[in-house]
Amino acid sequence: MKSADGVKTLLEIINSEKSKLVVVVSAMGKTTNMLEEVVNSYFNRKPDLAQNVQIVKEFHKNLVNELFCHCGLDQAPPPPPPQKGGEQVLPIESVGCTSQNLPPEGGLRGAYRLIHGEGDNLPALVVDIYGSTAILQAHSVGFHNVRQILAEILVEEIPEVENVYYKSEQTLPFKAQIEPQDEYLIGSKSDCIAVENGLKIYVDWLKGQKTGFFIDQRENRSLLEHYAKNRDVLNMFCYTGGFSLYAMRGGANSVHSVDSSAKAISLTDKNIALNFNDDLRHKSFAEDAFKFLENIREKYDLIVLDPPAFAKHRDALKNALQGYKRLNFRAIEQIRSGGILFTFSCSQAVTKEQFRLAVFSAAAQAKRNVKILHQLTQSADHPINIYHPEGEYLKGLVLYVE
Repeated sequence: MKSADGVKTLLEIINSEKSKLVVVVSAMGKTTNMLEEVVNSYFNRKPDLAQNVQIVKEFHKNLVNELFCHCGLDQAPPPPPPQKGGEQVLPIESVGCTSQNLPPEGGLRGAYRLIHGEGDNLPALVVDIYGSTAILQAHSVGFHNVRQILAEILVEEIPEVENVYYKSEQTLPFKAQIEPQDEYLIGSKSDCIAVENGLKIYVDWLKGQKTGFFIDQRENRSLLEHYAKNRDVLNMFCYTGGFSLYAMRGGANSVHSVDSSAKAISLTDKNIALNFNDDLRHKSFAEDAFKFLENIREKYDLIVLDPPAFAKHRDALKNALQGYKRLNFRAIEQIRSGGILFTFSCSQAVTKEQFRLAVFSAAAQAKRNVKILHQLTQSADHPINIYHPEGEYLKGLVLYVE
């Protein structure tokens, strides 16, 4: 709870030209009083920036206009009515990084999401931390226009961050006609070995998918480790081999990693060697997933299905659901009796209910008795704003197949 003086101070900041940056600074977990000090200090040290407030104004205007255009509105709605004796209650007080409030143990410090868009009250902005490098990803023209400011704040406010890589070529609206480039804003470190729950993982943010690694599956990978002992594991769509690493450490008899990308398989092999040297329990296959699953006949008793998004838009929903059904049917039909299936959808357009129905249909078609052991979602540093249900993009089930 902020004091009356604290709220007044924050209101004054918000009404000034500096206000448009407060949301950025507050994402570092600052309190109200510290916010004023940070913002004032920043502008005192950056006189050239203070003179260029038009860029900051454009950031705010572009971000708000884009968000409301996506909602089908011509313009932003009027501000909410004043409260508490004429002073407006400010949502900015809730802005902050969820990752900063999570327990420090485990894999969170080595590779984690610092800012998760709507979930951290900063729509259209994603920041992932890999060791000493922050990966900054903008989904709006507004954040694109202040990318250098964001990079400087990240380096100043996060002690371990020395490099900032901007990766937004594929995420900014194409209608904006701004031709963004992926580039280093600060520093130049080209690769990284991140540590997640004691496992070392090469991260390729230059050419890899998203920001280089799927941090959102951290807790689900850890869960799989507890099921892996003495099992024969198949990791489909393995990408960099995250689930394979945990299965190996969990004591699996064998681990097979499959991905259609030869580069992904190369990176998986590299990660396996980094952690387990020349352990012969692991084999990798650069093959199409659906073809690989055609004839695995009771070869595995733990299977991971973590495909890329089958539906990035609602017009692809029908085909996506058929794809999930077909994929899960092949796994459920052929997994050994008593087998465990980890199955996921990362398609934002697919709801939990629709995904579960697709898996149910696959189980019915396979004529196998199936029990749900766990219902999974993304890691805690990918929070879901209760008013933005689309933020729950990752859905997962752990199934026991009799």
